[in-house]
Amino acid sequence: MTGLNTPSEWSGSSSDPVDEQFGDVVSPADLDIADEFDAVLLGEPYDGAVISRRGAAEGPDALRNALAGMKTHHFDIGPVGSVADLGNVDVPAGSVGEVQDAVRVVTESIHALDALPVFLGGDNSLTVPNVSPLLEDSSVGVLNVDAHLDVREVRDGPTSGTPYRQLHEAGLDSYACIGARHFETSTAYHEYVCENGGTVVTAEEVTADLPEAVDRALSGLDNVDRIYCSVDIDVLDAIYDGSSAPTPGGLLPRDLFRLIRLVAKDERIEGFELVECAPPLDTDGRTVDAAARTVAHFLSGWSA
Repeated sequence: MTGLNTPSEWSGSSSDPVDEQFGDVVSPADLDIADEFDAVLLGEPYDGAVISRRGAAEGPDALRNALAGMKTHHFDIGPVGSVADLGNVDVPAGSVGEVQDAVRVVTESIHALDALPVFLGGDNSLTVPNVSPLLEDSSVGVLNVDAHLDVREVRDGPTSGTPYRQLHEAGLDSYACIGARHFETSTAYHEYVCENGGTVVTAEEVTADLPEAVDRALSGLDNVDRIYCSVDIDVLDAIYDGSSAPTPGGLLPRDLFRLIRLVAKDERIEGFELVECAPPLDTDGRTVDAAARTVAHFLSGWSA
C-alpha cells in the first residue's frame, strides 16, 4: 500500500535569534500527532501525467527548501500558525490511473485530520485523489487558479489536463477557474465548463479589478459547503518559466499572493495545493521562490 516517506527536519538559515523563518517553525510529524497542528504539508513528487514539460516531481522538496529560508511574518496578519510536514507520498509505479487510486488511500487519511491539508505537487493529475475524499459527504467545489481549464476528455488514460473532467464525473458539485488565458483553451472545453454551471475568470479580469475577480470566482461556488483551492503555478506569466506549461499574459506574483490571501479567508476552505512547479526548468529559482511564497501567503490568509 502507498505510504509516506519520513519527513526531514526543517531548519532556518538566519543567524539572528529573532529572525523567525519557516525552517524554525515547521515540524516533522506523522499521522498520529498531526491533529496537534493547524495545517499539514504533504509532498507529492510525481509528474508522470504531464502532457508538456516534465520536472514537477522535484517540486515538493524545492518548495520546502525555499519555504525554510522565508520569514514567517506578514505585516497585516502577523506570523503563520503551527504547521507540520508529513513528508512525501511514496508514489508507486504504474499507470496514471493506478497512481491516482493509490495516492487516494493516503489523502483519505489526510482529510480525516482536523488539520488543514496543504499538498505540494507534483503534477495536476493528483488533484483527483486530493479532492476525491471530500466528495463523499456534503457539497464540494474547486477553485482552480490556473492558466488552463484542465477539463480535457480522458482518452488513453488520465493526464495533467483531465483532473476536473474526472472530478465532475465523480460528483464534483461546482467549479471555477480564475486566471485563465485567452488562446490557451479549446472552445469545446470552455463550453463544457459553461454547460456544467462552471465559472471562468480570465487573467485580464484579475489585472483589471482583483477583488471583483475573486468575488466573481467565489460567487460561482456559492452553492457548495466546502471549497478546495488548487494553484497551478503556470498561472504566472511566462517569465516565471519553471512550470510545466509557461505562457505569456499571466499574473505577476504580487497579484497571485493577494488573490490567494483573499481566497484563503473563505471559511469553507477544506484543502489547498500548489502544483506544476518544475525546478529543473526554472530560471534562477524565480518560479520556485514565487510558488513557495504563494504557499506562505495562503497559510497566512487562512490563519488570519
